Amino acid sequence: MADLEIKNLHVSAGDKQILKGVDLHVRSGEFHALMGPNGSGKSTLANALMGHPNLEVTEGQILLDGEDITEAAPDERARAGLFMAFQYPVAIPGVTVTKYLRMVMNARREEPISLKDFRKTVEAAMDLTRVPREFSARYLNEGFSGGEKKRMEILQLALLEPRLAVLDETDSGLDIDALNTVAAGVNAVAGKTGMGTLIITHYQRILHIVKPEFVHIMFEGRIVKEGGPELVEQLEQRGYGWIRDEVAAAA
Repeated sequence: MADLEIKNLHVSAGDKQILKGVDLHVRSGEFHALMGPNGSGKSTLANALMGHPNLEVTEGQILLDGEDITEAAPDERARAGLFMAFQYPVAIPGVTVTKYLRMVMNARREEPISLKDFRKTVEAAMDLTRVPREFSARYLNEGFSGGEKKRMEILQLALLEPRLAVLDETDSGLDIDALNTVAAGVNAVAGKTGMGTLIITHYQRILHIVKPEFVHIMFEGRIVKEGGPELVEQLEQRGYGWIRDEVAAAA
Protein backbone atom coordinates (compact mmCIF):
# COMPACT_ATOMS: atom_id res chain seq x y z
CA MET A 1 0.00 0.00 0.00
CA ALA A 2 1.09 3.56 -0.64
CA ASP A 3 -0.28 6.96 0.17
CA LEU A 4 0.92 10.22 -1.43
CA GLU A 5 -0.41 13.39 0.14
CA ILE A 6 0.37 16.91 -1.06
CA LYS A 7 -0.55 19.60 1.45
CA ASN A 8 -0.77 23.33 0.66
CA LEU A 9 2.22 23.10 -1.69
CA HIS A 10 3.80 26.37 -2.82
CA VAL A 11 6.68 26.12 -5.31
CA SER A 12 8.87 28.77 -6.93
CA ALA A 13 11.39 28.71 -9.77
CA GLY A 14 13.80 31.55 -9.21
CA ASP A 15 11.73 34.63 -8.36
CA LYS A 16 8.55 33.28 -9.94
CA GLN A 17 5.94 31.56 -7.82
CA ILE A 18 4.31 28.79 -9.85
CA LEU A 19 2.36 26.61 -7.43
CA LYS A 20 0.17 28.54 -5.01
CA GLY A 21 -1.25 26.05 -2.55
CA VAL A 22 -1.86 22.62 -4.09
CA ASP A 23 -3.67 19.88 -2.17
CA LEU A 24 -3.87 16.39 -3.65
CA HIS A 25 -4.16 12.85 -2.24
CA VAL A 26 -3.38 9.69 -4.24
CA ARG A 27 -3.69 6.21 -2.71
CA SER A 28 -2.71 2.74 -3.90
CA GLY A 29 -4.95 1.45 -6.66
CA GLU A 30 -6.38 4.88 -7.46
CA PHE A 31 -6.09 6.55 -10.86
CA HIS A 32 -6.03 10.35 -10.86
CA ALA A 33 -5.86 12.72 -13.82
CA LEU A 34 -4.48 16.25 -13.47
CA MET A 35 -5.58 18.48 -16.32
CA GLY A 36 -5.28 22.14 -17.20
CA PRO A 37 -4.18 24.55 -19.93
CA ASN A 38 -0.53 25.10 -20.81
CA GLY A 39 1.33 27.06 -18.15
CA SER A 40 -1.05 26.14 -15.33
CA GLY A 41 1.69 24.42 -13.26
CA LYS A 42 1.07 20.74 -13.99
CA SER A 43 4.64 19.79 -14.94
CA THR A 44 6.02 21.93 -12.12
CA LEU A 45 3.99 19.84 -9.69
CA ALA A 46 5.36 16.63 -11.21
CA ASN A 47 8.94 17.87 -10.98
CA ALA A 48 8.44 19.13 -7.43
CA LEU A 49 7.17 15.69 -6.41
CA MET A 50 10.46 14.18 -7.61
CA GLY A 51 12.65 16.87 -6.02
CA HIS A 52 13.85 18.83 -9.04
CA PRO A 53 16.85 20.93 -7.90
CA ASN A 54 15.74 24.07 -9.76
CA LEU A 55 12.49 24.27 -7.81
CA GLU A 56 12.05 25.58 -4.28
CA VAL A 57 9.23 24.50 -2.00
CA THR A 58 8.41 27.66 -0.06
CA GLU A 59 5.46 26.29 1.88
CA GLY A 60 3.59 23.03 2.37
CA GLN A 61 4.51 19.34 2.48
CA ILE A 62 4.83 16.22 0.37
CA LEU A 63 4.09 13.10 2.42
CA LEU A 64 4.62 9.47 1.38
CA ASP A 65 2.95 7.02 3.76
CA GLY A 66 2.88 9.80 6.34
CA GLU A 67 6.61 10.50 6.07
CA ASP A 68 7.65 14.00 5.03
CA ILE A 69 9.76 13.75 1.84
CA THR A 70 9.58 17.45 0.96
CA GLU A 71 13.35 17.84 1.33
CA ALA A 72 14.36 14.32 0.26
CA ALA A 73 16.79 13.84 -2.64
CA PRO A 74 15.36 12.51 -5.92
CA ASP A 75 17.07 9.11 -5.50
CA GLU A 76 15.60 8.76 -2.01
CA ARG A 77 12.13 9.38 -3.39
CA ALA A 78 12.69 6.82 -6.14
CA ARG A 79 13.89 4.22 -3.64
CA ALA A 80 10.82 4.93 -1.52
CA GLY A 81 8.63 3.90 -4.45
CA LEU A 82 7.91 7.08 -6.44
CA PHE A 83 8.30 6.92 -10.23
CA MET A 84 8.10 9.65 -12.83
CA ALA A 85 7.72 9.25 -16.59
CA PHE A 86 9.06 12.40 -18.19
CA GLN A 87 7.42 14.50 -20.88
CA TYR A 88 10.71 14.63 -22.82
CA PRO A 89 12.81 11.49 -22.12
CA VAL A 90 16.50 12.14 -22.81
CA ALA A 91 18.81 10.09 -25.02
CA ILE A 92 21.96 8.54 -23.55
CA PRO A 93 24.37 7.76 -26.42
CA GLY A 94 26.71 4.85 -25.78
CA VAL A 95 24.50 3.26 -23.11
CA THR A 96 22.40 0.36 -24.33
CA VAL A 97 18.86 -0.19 -23.16
CA THR A 98 19.96 -3.45 -21.51
CA LYS A 99 22.79 -1.79 -19.57
CA TYR A 100 20.59 1.08 -18.46
CA LEU A 101 17.73 -1.14 -17.31
CA ARG A 102 20.06 -3.35 -15.29
CA MET A 103 21.59 -0.27 -13.65
CA VAL A 104 18.12 1.04 -12.79
CA MET A 105 17.05 -2.27 -11.28
CA ASN A 106 20.24 -2.67 -9.25
CA ALA A 107 19.90 0.85 -7.83
CA ARG A 108 16.94 -0.36 -5.78
CA ARG A 109 18.45 -3.68 -4.70
CA GLU A 110 20.92 -4.60 -1.96
CA GLU A 111 22.44 -7.34 -4.14
CA PRO A 112 22.86 -7.05 -7.95
CA ILE A 113 20.33 -9.05 -9.93
CA SER A 114 21.75 -12.09 -11.69
CA LEU A 115 21.96 -12.04 -15.48
CA LYS A 116 19.52 -14.95 -15.68
CA ASP A 117 16.92 -13.28 -13.48
CA PHE A 118 17.46 -9.94 -15.19
CA ARG A 119 16.88 -11.41 -18.65
CA LYS A 120 13.75 -13.22 -17.49
CA THR A 121 12.35 -10.12 -15.77
CA VAL A 122 13.06 -7.80 -18.70
CA GLU A 123 11.56 -10.17 -21.26
CA ALA A 124 8.38 -10.46 -19.17
CA ALA A 125 8.17 -6.66 -18.83
CA MET A 126 8.73 -6.25 -22.58
CA ASP A 127 5.89 -8.64 -23.30
CA LEU A 128 3.62 -6.82 -20.86
CA THR A 129 4.34 -3.39 -22.35
CA ARG A 130 4.69 -4.54 -25.99
CA VAL A 131 8.29 -3.37 -26.38
CA PRO A 132 10.14 -5.32 -29.11
CA ARG A 133 13.08 -7.43 -27.90
CA GLU A 134 15.41 -5.80 -30.44
CA PHE A 135 15.24 -2.56 -28.44
CA SER A 136 17.61 -4.16 -25.93
CA ALA A 137 20.72 -3.60 -28.03
CA ARG A 138 19.95 0.01 -29.00
CA TYR A 139 21.37 3.05 -27.23
CA LEU A 140 18.80 4.46 -24.83
CA ASN A 141 16.40 6.77 -26.70
CA GLU A 142 19.01 7.61 -29.36
CA GLY A 143 17.19 7.84 -32.68
CA PHE A 144 13.95 6.72 -31.01
CA SER A 145 10.65 8.17 -32.16
CA GLY A 146 8.45 9.96 -29.64
CA GLY A 147 6.32 6.86 -29.28
CA GLU A 148 9.34 4.60 -28.77
CA LYS A 149 10.70 6.89 -26.04
CA LYS A 150 7.39 6.80 -24.20
CA ARG A 151 7.23 3.02 -24.50
CA MET A 152 10.66 2.84 -22.89
CA GLU A 153 9.34 4.88 -19.97
CA ILE A 154 6.48 2.43 -19.51
CA LEU A 155 8.94 -0.48 -19.73
CA GLN A 156 10.88 1.05 -16.83
CA LEU A 157 7.58 1.41 -14.97
CA ALA A 158 6.88 -2.28 -15.46
CA LEU A 159 10.36 -3.29 -14.29
CA LEU A 160 10.44 -1.10 -11.19
CA GLU A 161 6.82 -1.73 -10.12
CA PRO A 162 6.66 1.50 -8.10
CA ARG A 163 4.07 2.13 -5.46
CA LEU A 164 3.10 5.45 -7.01
CA ALA A 165 3.65 6.66 -10.57
CA VAL A 166 3.53 10.21 -11.91
CA LEU A 167 3.14 10.27 -15.70
CA ASP A 168 3.90 13.74 -17.03
CA GLU A 169 2.20 14.23 -20.42
CA THR A 170 2.93 10.67 -21.47
CA ASP A 171 0.54 11.21 -24.38
CA SER A 172 2.22 14.30 -25.87
CA GLY A 173 3.40 13.94 -29.46
CA LEU A 174 1.99 10.43 -29.93
CA ASP A 175 0.01 9.23 -32.92
CA ILE A 176 -3.05 7.11 -32.22
CA ASP A 177 -1.22 3.76 -32.55
CA ALA A 178 1.56 4.82 -30.16
CA LEU A 179 -1.01 6.28 -27.77
CA ASN A 180 -2.94 3.00 -27.68
CA THR A 181 0.26 1.04 -27.03
CA VAL A 182 1.45 3.33 -24.22
CA ALA A 183 -1.98 3.48 -22.59
CA ALA A 184 -2.32 -0.31 -22.74
CA GLY A 185 1.07 -0.59 -21.03
CA VAL A 186 0.00 1.75 -18.23
CA ASN A 187 -3.22 -0.21 -17.74
CA ALA A 188 -1.32 -3.50 -17.69
CA VAL A 189 1.22 -2.36 -15.08
CA ALA A 190 -1.42 -0.73 -12.87
CA GLY A 191 -3.58 -3.83 -13.10
CA LYS A 192 -0.69 -6.07 -12.12
CA THR A 193 0.80 -3.99 -9.30
CA GLY A 194 -2.09 -1.98 -7.87
CA MET A 195 0.04 1.16 -7.86
CA GLY A 196 -1.44 4.61 -7.41
CA THR A 197 -1.25 6.65 -10.61
CA LEU A 198 -1.30 10.38 -11.33
CA ILE A 199 -1.41 11.14 -15.05
CA ILE A 200 -0.82 14.75 -16.09
CA THR A 201 -2.24 15.87 -19.41
CA HIS A 202 -4.04 18.69 -21.18
CA TYR A 203 -5.62 16.34 -23.73
CA GLN A 204 -8.64 14.13 -23.21
CA ARG A 205 -7.84 11.36 -25.69
CA ILE A 206 -5.65 9.21 -23.41
CA LEU A 207 -8.30 9.38 -20.69
CA HIS A 208 -10.67 7.43 -22.92
CA ILE A 209 -8.24 4.49 -22.69
CA VAL A 210 -6.65 4.96 -19.27
CA LYS A 211 -9.77 5.83 -17.33
CA PRO A 212 -9.31 7.91 -14.16
CA GLU A 213 -11.60 7.70 -11.16
CA PHE A 214 -10.63 11.20 -10.00
CA VAL A 215 -10.07 14.30 -12.16
CA HIS A 216 -8.43 17.52 -10.95
CA ILE A 217 -8.22 20.73 -12.97
CA MET A 218 -5.31 23.09 -12.38
CA PHE A 219 -5.35 26.76 -13.29
CA GLU A 220 -2.73 29.39 -12.45
CA GLY A 221 -0.93 27.22 -9.90
CA ARG A 222 -3.96 25.91 -8.03
CA ILE A 223 -6.37 23.00 -8.31
CA VAL A 224 -9.62 24.85 -8.92
CA LYS A 225 -12.05 22.01 -9.70
CA GLU A 226 -12.30 18.32 -8.84
CA GLY A 227 -14.65 15.53 -9.78
CA GLY A 228 -14.92 12.28 -11.67
CA PRO A 229 -14.75 11.23 -15.34
CA GLU A 230 -17.60 13.61 -16.16
CA LEU A 231 -15.11 16.49 -15.94
CA VAL A 232 -13.19 15.00 -18.87
CA GLU A 233 -16.35 15.06 -20.96
CA GLN A 234 -17.09 18.65 -19.96
CA LEU A 235 -13.60 19.76 -21.00
CA GLU A 236 -13.94 17.90 -24.28
CA GLN A 237 -17.14 19.76 -25.05
CA ARG A 238 -16.37 23.19 -23.60
CA GLY A 239 -12.57 23.58 -23.44
CA TYR A 240 -10.98 25.52 -20.57
CA GLY A 241 -12.76 28.84 -21.09
CA TRP A 242 -15.50 28.07 -18.56
CA ILE A 243 -12.86 27.23 -15.96
CA ARG A 244 -11.29 30.66 -16.44
CA ASP A 245 -14.73 32.25 -16.12
CA GLU A 246 -15.48 30.38 -12.89
CA VAL A 247 -12.13 31.35 -11.38
CA ALA A 248 -12.65 35.01 -12.36
CA ALA A 249 -16.17 35.02 -10.91
CA ALA A 250 -14.93 33.59 -7.60
CA ALA A 251 -12.09 36.11 -7.28
